[in-house]
Amino acid sequence: MKKGPVKGTLLFLLMVLVPFFLSIYYVNILSEILILSVFAVSLNILVGQTGLVSLGHAAFFGAGAYATGLAALKFSTNIFITIGIGLIFALLLALIIGLLSTKAHGFYFLMLTLACSQIFYSIVYQWTNVTGGSNGLSGIAPVDLVGGLRLSNQVFVYYFILVVIAILLFILSRFLHSPLGTVFIGIKENEERMKSIGYNTALYKNISFLIAGTIGGLAGGLYVVFNGFISPNDVYWTASGSVLIMVLIGGVGTLWGPVIGAAFIVILETIISSYTENWMMIIGAAFILFVIFAPNGIVGIFNSLKRTLLKRQKLEHETSKIIQMKQETKMDG
Repeated sequence: MKKGPVKGTLLFLLMVLVPFFLSIYYVNILSEILILSVFAVSLNILVGQTGLVSLGHAAFFGAGAYATGLAALKFSTNIFITIGIGLIFALLLALIIGLLSTKAHGFYFLMLTLACSQIFYSIVYQWTNVTGGSNGLSGIAPVDLVGGLRLSNQVFVYYFILVVIAILLFILSRFLHSPLGTVFIGIKENEERMKSIGYNTALYKNISFLIAGTIGGLAGGLYVVFNGFISPNDVYWTASGSVLIMVLIGGVGTLWGPVIGAAFIVILETIISSYTENWMMIIGAAFILFVIFAPNGIVGIFNSLKRTLLKRQKLEHETSKIIQMKQETKMDG
């Protein structure tokens, strides 16, 4: 049996036990980390797998969050219906922005995604009758799971989010090794070559955009279920920048990198913000250091250490064999 699934299962079981040992404060921090992990994982599909650097990903988070919140307020309190509506809205928004943005490349693609995201922010901010405007969408009651079980307890919400991200990471681990995932990586590495061998790269980039946007909407829906509130600040372009930092610090193009990056940023922010108001400056400095000295992120550091240890063990093993052979030769002599 492969080590990856075993480690993933053990980590899941450990996370299940967390509420029995930690206070509700730390459980809420973990819930926030898991939600932002979903958000970061969705952006990683664009940045890490397809090579499309976006600064407008907060729009999909916001679409999923606002649609889920409005559905819970005016339509249904069933969590699968409300989040499902959020996913549909995020998918439709990703379809529109993707068709516009994927026609451009590089810097122009980044600026188009940023512009589209800011248009969405303006709509949310000014459509006061529906979204609550600058005051945000509040009063969202706890939703129902199944059989009338209401997620009014933050521990239940934590378990629900944990199950969702576990399923998501399992699916993505399969996806990364699928033919479609391979095509995305091919586009990232050399789009012109992919075109020359017959792939419609524009179509595949739009598919990547749809998948990433929908998962981003899932993160927004989970955020509303957890927080019961969403405001325009959560869909401003700085939110897109923050999640991009999480992906880059964790490790671009890896499965666990965005999760580790989200945990790193949330924990760092929680600790530093309790001591100083200039926590954003410190996080910015940490980001610069990672870009300069560890461009492959935290996962890249772990992989480098692992390779170094394996080489050292191999060298020690070979050295011990040589010494043993010399000793046997002397004894024979």
